[in-house]
Amino acid sequence: MNISEKVPSRLEIIPEFISSLAEKIKPLGISSEQFFNIRLSLEEALVNAIKYGNKMDPQLFVDVVVESQGDKLIIIVKDKGQGFDFDNVLDPTKVENLEKTSGRGIFLIKNLMDEVEFSDGGSQIKMVKVFNKDE
Repeated sequence: MNISEKVPSRLEIIPEFISSLAEKIKPLGISSEQFFNIRLSLEEALVNAIKYGNKMDPQLFVDVVVESQGDKLIIIVKDKGQGFDFDNVLDPTKVENLEKTSGRGIFLIKNLMDEVEFSDGGSQIKMVKVFNKDE
């Protein structure tokens, strides 16, 4: 399976897009817990791409690619922004950062997916979930 979509930079369409994508990957036999983790990670990645990457510009799109390779689901989300310094994102679990609003989405993605990789200066995220392993 290989899906490639251009998602308009509008936050309100994220739930519908994720539901549509969920129907397409359902036949892969992903457990409900893993499915939840994938959906939440994709939502966080899309929100970040639209808000921070594309700066809510409705003229811009976010590219989303979803591939299944054996027991892996690979999701790539790429925005049109300048990127960010992904090595220096604040840890939202540290006391001094508990009341700050940034860094939570990336923290969630890193903890819910099996592999996370940033590229293109931070304007692209690749998330991998191995779905036949026990969790």
